[in-house]
Amino acid sequence: MKNVTVIGAGLAGLLTATALAKRDFAVTCVYAGVGGLVLQPGVADVFGYGPELVASPMKAVAKASAPHPYAVIGEKATAAGVELLRELAGPKLLVGDADVNVCLPTAVGAWRPTCLYPPSMAAGVKAPEKLVIVGLRGLRDFNPALIAGNLGADVRSAMVDVAPGPGGVIPLAYARYFDTAEGQQALVDALKEVVQDGETVGLPAVLGLENLDAWRQIEDALGQPVFEIPLPPPSLPGWRLNNALVKAATAAGVRFWRGSKVVEVVREGGVVTGVVVESAGHDSVIACDALVLAVGGLAGGGLVVDDNQVISEPLLGLPLAGVGDEPFNDDPLTPQPMWLVGASVDAGMHPHDGSGKVLYPNLFAVGGLLAGSVRWNEKTTQGIAAGSAFAAAEAIAEELK
Repeated sequence: MKNVTVIGAGLAGLLTATALAKRDFAVTCVYAGVGGLVLQPGVADVFGYGPELVASPMKAVAKASAPHPYAVIGEKATAAGVELLRELAGPKLLVGDADVNVCLPTAVGAWRPTCLYPPSMAAGVKAPEKLVIVGLRGLRDFNPALIAGNLGADVRSAMVDVAPGPGGVIPLAYARYFDTAEGQQALVDALKEVVQDGETVGLPAVLGLENLDAWRQIEDALGQPVFEIPLPPPSLPGWRLNNALVKAATAAGVRFWRGSKVVEVVREGGVVTGVVVESAGHDSVIACDALVLAVGGLAGGGLVVDDNQVISEPLLGLPLAGVGDEPFNDDPLTPQPMWLVGASVDAGMHPHDGSGKVLYPNLFAVGGLLAGSVRWNEKTTQGIAAGSAFAAAEAIAEELK
């Protein structure tokens, strides 16, 4: 059995690891901290802006040109990767159409495009005729009056008092409280005091963590449509999705090496042979036949910047694309060139030197490490992660079979 090591447990890392484990590879996923899913709103963006609002994400993927990562990932791998994500997450966490964008409200009352989203957000897809945004007193970062005012003059706001108990008033305490029948009933009773007949109710996205039916149980008890609006990170919908994908990876046979940092990549004879991992008392070596870098970019720590504003990839010193003379500009409101910096890859997700020469035949890069996209501006984060994960898994399966 061939051994594959994946560094990173964000979306790209989890999908790559699971896809390979399902192909009967022995997969070890090494990560120092929880991946970026918990900072994301629990949706799957494929292509939201290009730069105008995109109606058909997959058509936009097909039209992407270099240096955008979709140009090498391709429409087929992206569609397959997104479908893998949907399959592993399940219908209680992701619904929608990967080729149709809809708009959902945010915690500041803006509308943002996405194509796959939790069913707990579905009632917010189309602005209902009668809409009320309800906040939970004591829960910070969710201002119902602000949201309602930005969504439209005819949107109403209200506030209710629901105490989650000794866990405090942090989002996680509310989520655990609403996992329970007691918490759900307390919320429903409070909502009935402020919600008018025929209104659709927008609530902060804290309606349960482990109980994926909590929002529906609250909706049924209230007798009116309910939907969640994601809070600023960390995100409860992101945690739900992260937990589901970790569970799916574990069930597929992925071995997790948690809380450990990879400090070195071992190379012999022009190939990668293993990684050195920090562990108690001494460093450990994990041998591998293939290595996948799912370490993220600048935001995730897969790239670093020194005091001289030089951006580098710290593990292997990979050549980076998109490095201009001025990686930063003085205007904080304009896009920073540094966010386009990353690794160049071929269609099999092998990093190359920019001219097409592959650096190591058994090395692969996925997700946020890839150059050419400001993913959070374009709303392409999950599509790039899923597409590159699927492409890398396919290439590994073909090359190591």
